[in-house]
Amino acid sequence: MRMIVGLTAALIAFPAMAQTPTQNPSGGGDTGGGIVRVPKPVTGEQVYGAVCQACHMADAKGASGAGTIPALAANPKLAGAAYPIMVVTGGKGAMPGFVGTLSNAQMAEAITYVRTHFGNTYPKPVTEADVAKLAKPPSVGGH
Repeated sequence: MRMIVGLTAALIAFPAMAQTPTQNPSGGGDTGGGIVRVPKPVTGEQVYGAVCQACHMADAKGASGAGTIPALAANPKLAGAAYPIMVVTGGKGAMPGFVGTLSNAQMAEAITYVRTHFGNTYPKPVTEADVAKLAKPPSVGGH
């Protein structure tokens, strides 16, 4: 009888335990409402992996299909920092601008990461201030 009472108590408590919010050491976790918070990407590599890689691919070589996603790998257009800043902040073609979605620091980190990886050797880092100078606020309103 004691075993049945113990088992019943455990079964009653289990659903409540399953709904308890959990927190992982990296800052993400289940909020308890079924929404899992993912840690905010901070480094250029993290931002690239979380945002850019979906279209530009893990190797930054771009893709073709219904549209063409330009390669970032070994791209001479990245030599001057202004061009990638303007594209990332304002968008170009099918690529949206990321002002209002990413912070200036995240955009600077991602641009610096791409300019120093994937066969690109443009060592001068892009700063948050560089991005702030060229970033235009997102347009508000209708069409």
